[in-house]
Amino acid sequence: MQTASPVALVTGASSGIGRAAALALVGAGFAVVGTSRNAANARPIAGVTFLDLDVASDESVHSLVEEVVERFGRIDVLVNNAGVGAVGAGEESSIDQAKEVFDVNVFGLMRMTNAVLPQMRAQRRGRVVNVSSMLGRIPAPFMAVYAATKHAVEGYAESVDHELREHGVRMLLVEPTYTRTSFEASSMAPDSPVPVYAAQREVARDVLATAVRSADDPDVVAKVIVAAATDAKPKLRYPAGPMAKRVSLLRRIVPSRAFDQQIRKLNRLAA
Repeated sequence: MQTASPVALVTGASSGIGRAAALALVGAGFAVVGTSRNAANARPIAGVTFLDLDVASDESVHSLVEEVVERFGRIDVLVNNAGVGAVGAGEESSIDQAKEVFDVNVFGLMRMTNAVLPQMRAQRRGRVVNVSSMLGRIPAPFMAVYAATKHAVEGYAESVDHELREHGVRMLLVEPTYTRTSFEASSMAPDSPVPVYAAQREVARDVLATAVRSADDPDVVAKVIVAAATDAKPKLRYPAGPMAKRVSLLRRIVPSRAFDQQIRKLNRLAA
Protein backbone atom coordinates (compact mmCIF):
# COMPACT_ATOMS: atom_id res chain seq x y z
CA MET A 1 0.00 0.00 0.00
CA GLN A 2 2.68 2.50 -1.06
CA THR A 3 1.56 6.11 -1.52
CA ALA A 4 2.84 9.16 -3.36
CA SER A 5 1.43 11.42 -0.64
CA PRO A 6 3.57 12.40 2.35
CA VAL A 7 2.87 10.12 5.32
CA ALA A 8 2.06 11.42 8.80
CA LEU A 9 1.81 9.31 11.95
CA VAL A 10 -0.24 10.85 14.79
CA THR A 11 -0.25 9.27 18.25
CA GLY A 12 -3.32 9.60 20.43
CA ALA A 13 -5.51 10.38 17.42
CA SER A 14 -8.86 9.05 18.61
CA SER A 15 -9.95 12.30 20.31
CA GLY A 16 -9.05 15.88 21.15
CA ILE A 17 -5.99 17.49 19.61
CA GLY A 18 -4.83 14.24 18.02
CA ARG A 19 -8.09 13.69 16.18
CA ALA A 20 -8.19 17.31 15.01
CA ALA A 21 -4.56 17.03 13.84
CA ALA A 22 -5.30 13.86 11.88
CA LEU A 23 -8.21 15.58 10.11
CA ALA A 24 -6.14 18.69 9.37
CA LEU A 25 -3.24 16.67 7.98
CA VAL A 26 -5.59 14.78 5.66
CA GLY A 27 -6.83 18.17 4.46
CA ALA A 28 -3.22 19.20 3.85
CA GLY A 29 -2.67 16.22 1.54
CA PHE A 30 -1.09 13.70 3.89
CA ALA A 31 -1.78 10.00 4.11
CA VAL A 32 -2.40 9.73 7.85
CA VAL A 33 -1.98 6.91 10.32
CA GLY A 34 -3.66 7.58 13.64
CA THR A 35 -3.01 5.54 16.74
CA SER A 36 -5.05 4.65 19.78
CA ARG A 37 -4.77 2.12 22.58
CA ASN A 38 -7.84 0.47 21.09
CA ALA A 39 -8.05 1.45 17.43
CA ALA A 40 -11.12 -0.71 16.85
CA ASN A 41 -13.15 1.67 19.01
CA ALA A 42 -11.92 4.88 17.35
CA ARG A 43 -14.48 6.80 15.32
CA PRO A 44 -13.46 6.47 11.66
CA ILE A 45 -11.97 9.45 9.82
CA ALA A 46 -11.90 9.46 6.02
CA GLY A 47 -8.29 9.25 4.91
CA VAL A 48 -6.98 8.05 8.30
CA THR A 49 -5.84 4.49 9.02
CA PHE A 50 -6.19 3.68 12.73
CA LEU A 51 -3.76 1.24 14.35
CA ASP A 52 -3.25 0.06 17.91
CA LEU A 53 -0.40 1.59 19.91
CA ASP A 54 0.71 1.78 23.52
CA VAL A 55 3.49 4.37 23.65
CA ALA A 56 4.56 2.98 27.04
CA SER A 57 5.54 -0.33 25.42
CA ASP A 58 8.79 -0.76 23.49
CA GLU A 59 7.34 -3.76 21.65
CA SER A 60 4.15 -1.92 20.66
CA VAL A 61 6.09 1.11 19.40
CA HIS A 62 8.53 -0.87 17.25
CA SER A 63 5.78 -3.11 15.88
CA LEU A 64 3.66 -0.10 14.94
CA VAL A 65 6.47 1.79 13.18
CA GLU A 66 7.50 -1.32 11.25
CA GLU A 67 3.91 -1.86 10.13
CA VAL A 68 3.49 1.75 8.98
CA VAL A 69 6.73 1.71 6.98
CA GLU A 70 5.83 -1.66 5.46
CA ARG A 71 2.32 -0.52 4.45
CA PHE A 72 3.04 3.07 3.41
CA GLY A 73 6.71 2.99 2.46
CA ARG A 74 7.94 5.65 4.87
CA ILE A 75 7.07 8.15 7.61
CA ASP A 76 7.57 11.82 6.75
CA VAL A 77 6.02 13.39 9.85
CA LEU A 78 5.59 12.03 13.37
CA VAL A 79 3.19 13.94 15.62
CA ASN A 80 3.88 12.98 19.23
CA ASN A 81 0.52 13.82 20.76
CA ALA A 82 -0.34 10.94 23.11
CA GLY A 83 -0.28 12.06 26.72
CA VAL A 84 -1.87 11.87 30.14
CA GLY A 85 -2.67 14.59 32.68
CA ALA A 86 -2.22 14.66 36.44
CA VAL A 87 -3.69 17.11 38.96
CA GLY A 88 -2.50 17.38 42.55
CA ALA A 89 0.29 18.80 44.66
CA GLY A 90 3.74 17.48 43.87
CA GLU A 91 3.93 15.81 47.27
CA GLU A 92 0.69 13.92 46.59
CA SER A 93 1.97 11.77 43.72
CA SER A 94 3.99 8.71 44.57
CA ILE A 95 7.15 8.09 42.59
CA ASP A 96 5.37 5.17 40.92
CA GLN A 97 2.58 7.48 39.76
CA ALA A 98 5.06 10.07 38.54
CA LYS A 99 6.86 7.32 36.62
CA GLU A 100 3.55 6.35 35.00
CA VAL A 101 2.97 9.92 33.78
CA PHE A 102 6.57 10.25 32.56
CA ASP A 103 6.37 6.86 30.82
CA VAL A 104 3.64 8.19 28.52
CA ASN A 105 4.42 11.90 28.21
CA VAL A 106 8.23 11.74 28.04
CA PHE A 107 9.51 8.21 27.51
CA GLY A 108 6.65 7.39 25.13
CA LEU A 109 7.64 10.40 23.04
CA MET A 110 11.27 9.26 23.14
CA ARG A 111 10.32 5.71 22.15
CA MET A 112 8.38 6.97 19.15
CA THR A 113 11.12 9.39 18.13
CA ASN A 114 13.87 6.79 18.37
CA ALA A 115 11.77 4.34 16.35
CA VAL A 116 11.22 6.69 13.39
CA LEU A 117 14.57 8.49 13.26
CA PRO A 118 16.62 5.79 11.48
CA GLN A 119 14.20 5.81 8.54
CA MET A 120 13.97 9.62 8.49
CA ARG A 121 17.75 9.98 8.57
CA ALA A 122 18.09 7.42 5.78
CA GLN A 123 15.74 9.42 3.53
CA ARG A 124 17.37 12.67 4.75
CA ARG A 125 14.07 14.36 5.52
CA GLY A 126 11.40 14.29 8.18
CA ARG A 127 9.70 16.21 10.95
CA VAL A 128 9.00 15.16 14.52
CA VAL A 129 6.29 17.49 15.84
CA ASN A 130 5.82 17.28 19.59
CA VAL A 131 2.61 18.50 21.22
CA SER A 132 4.12 20.14 24.28
CA SER A 133 2.41 22.85 26.35
CA MET A 134 2.99 26.34 27.61
CA LEU A 135 3.14 24.55 30.98
CA GLY A 136 6.52 23.35 29.77
CA ARG A 137 7.74 26.93 30.07
CA ILE A 138 5.88 28.28 33.12
CA PRO A 139 5.03 27.03 36.64
CA ALA A 140 1.86 24.97 37.13
CA PRO A 141 0.86 24.79 40.81
CA PHE A 142 -1.00 21.56 41.59
CA MET A 143 0.03 20.13 38.22
CA ALA A 144 3.71 19.81 39.07
CA VAL A 145 4.23 16.27 37.74
CA TYR A 146 2.47 17.04 34.45
CA ALA A 147 4.39 20.32 34.07
CA ALA A 148 7.64 18.49 34.78
CA THR A 149 6.96 16.14 31.86
CA LYS A 150 6.39 19.07 29.52
CA HIS A 151 9.53 20.85 30.75
CA ALA A 152 11.39 17.61 29.98
CA VAL A 153 9.89 17.46 26.48
CA GLU A 154 10.96 21.05 25.82
CA GLY A 155 14.57 20.40 26.81
CA TYR A 156 14.74 17.07 25.00
CA ALA A 157 13.25 18.37 21.75
CA GLU A 158 15.38 21.52 21.60
CA SER A 159 18.54 19.48 22.18
CA VAL A 160 17.69 16.70 19.70
CA ASP A 161 16.75 19.27 17.05
CA HIS A 162 20.35 20.47 17.03
CA GLU A 163 21.54 16.88 16.57
CA LEU A 164 19.24 16.19 13.63
CA ARG A 165 19.42 19.26 11.41
CA GLU A 166 22.50 18.11 9.48
CA HIS A 167 20.59 14.92 8.63
CA GLY A 168 17.63 16.76 7.09
CA VAL A 169 15.32 16.12 10.06
CA ARG A 170 13.72 18.64 12.43
CA MET A 171 12.39 18.19 15.97
CA LEU A 172 9.74 20.83 16.68
CA LEU A 173 7.49 21.96 19.53
CA VAL A 174 3.82 22.97 19.37
CA GLU A 175 2.80 24.73 22.59
CA PRO A 176 -0.92 25.07 23.34
CA THR A 177 -2.32 26.52 26.52
CA TYR A 178 -5.65 25.09 27.66
CA THR A 179 -7.68 23.41 24.91
CA ARG A 180 -11.33 22.31 24.86
CA THR A 181 -10.78 18.58 25.33
CA SER A 182 -11.48 15.97 28.02
CA PHE A 183 -8.06 16.65 29.57
CA GLU A 184 -9.37 17.81 32.95
CA ALA A 185 -11.87 14.97 33.30
CA SER A 186 -9.33 12.31 32.34
CA SER A 187 -6.40 13.63 34.39
CA MET A 188 -5.06 11.37 37.13
CA ALA A 189 -5.97 12.13 40.71
CA PRO A 190 -3.11 11.91 43.22
CA ASP A 191 -2.51 8.43 44.59
CA SER A 192 -1.08 9.73 47.89
CA PRO A 193 -3.39 12.61 48.84
CA VAL A 194 -2.32 14.85 51.72
CA PRO A 195 -5.22 16.46 53.64
CA VAL A 196 -3.51 19.83 53.99
CA TYR A 197 -3.66 20.24 50.19
CA ALA A 198 -7.26 19.05 49.72
CA ALA A 199 -8.99 22.43 49.57
CA GLN A 200 -6.44 24.04 47.25
CA ARG A 201 -6.39 20.93 45.05
CA GLU A 202 -10.12 21.34 44.45
CA VAL A 203 -9.56 25.02 43.67
CA ALA A 204 -6.93 23.96 41.14
CA ARG A 205 -9.37 21.52 39.52
CA ASP A 206 -11.96 24.29 39.31
CA VAL A 207 -9.42 26.69 37.77
CA LEU A 208 -8.53 24.03 35.20
CA ALA A 209 -12.16 23.16 34.40
CA THR A 210 -13.05 26.85 33.99
CA ALA A 211 -10.05 27.44 31.73
CA VAL A 212 -10.90 24.42 29.56
CA ARG A 213 -14.51 25.56 29.07
CA SER A 214 -13.37 28.86 27.54
CA ALA A 215 -10.26 27.50 25.83
CA ASP A 216 -9.30 27.21 22.17
CA ASP A 217 -10.89 24.51 20.04
CA PRO A 218 -8.54 21.62 19.14
CA ASP A 219 -8.75 22.78 15.52
CA VAL A 220 -6.69 25.85 16.49
CA VAL A 221 -3.86 23.59 17.65
CA ALA A 222 -4.30 21.29 14.64
CA LYS A 223 -3.65 24.15 12.23
CA VAL A 224 -0.41 24.94 14.04
CA ILE A 225 0.62 21.27 13.88
CA VAL A 226 0.11 21.35 10.10
CA ALA A 227 2.21 24.52 9.89
CA ALA A 228 5.02 22.84 11.86
CA ALA A 229 4.78 19.82 9.57
CA THR A 230 4.86 21.80 6.33
CA ASP A 231 6.63 25.15 6.78
CA ALA A 232 9.51 25.54 4.36
CA LYS A 233 11.58 27.16 7.11
CA PRO A 234 10.24 25.66 10.34
CA LYS A 235 10.59 27.30 13.75
CA LEU A 236 11.64 25.36 16.83
CA ARG A 237 8.63 26.55 18.84
CA TYR A 238 5.06 27.18 17.70
CA PRO A 239 2.81 28.75 20.37
CA ALA A 240 -0.70 27.56 19.51
CA GLY A 241 -3.47 30.11 19.86
CA PRO A 242 -3.72 33.73 21.03
CA MET A 243 -3.28 32.98 24.73
CA ALA A 244 -0.20 30.85 24.11
CA LYS A 245 1.37 33.68 22.13
CA ARG A 246 0.62 36.15 24.94
CA VAL A 247 2.04 33.85 27.62
CA SER A 248 5.15 33.21 25.54
CA LEU A 249 5.73 36.96 25.17
CA LEU A 250 5.02 37.74 28.82
CA ARG A 251 7.38 35.00 30.00
CA ARG A 252 10.17 36.71 28.08
CA ILE A 253 9.53 40.34 29.02
CA VAL A 254 7.82 40.45 32.44
CA PRO A 255 10.12 40.62 35.49
CA SER A 256 10.24 37.32 37.37
CA ARG A 257 8.67 38.73 40.56
CA ALA A 258 5.70 40.16 38.69
CA PHE A 259 5.29 36.95 36.72
CA ASP A 260 5.38 34.94 39.95
CA GLN A 261 2.65 37.13 41.46
CA GLN A 262 0.48 36.69 38.38
CA ILE A 263 0.86 32.90 38.54
CA ARG A 264 -0.37 32.94 42.15
CA LYS A 265 -3.29 35.20 41.29
CA LEU A 266 -4.43 33.11 38.34
CA ASN A 267 -4.24 29.95 40.46
CA ARG A 268 -6.10 31.57 43.38
CA LEU A 269 -3.16 31.17 45.72
CA ALA A 270 -2.53 33.53 48.64
CA ALA A 271 -0.24 36.41 47.75
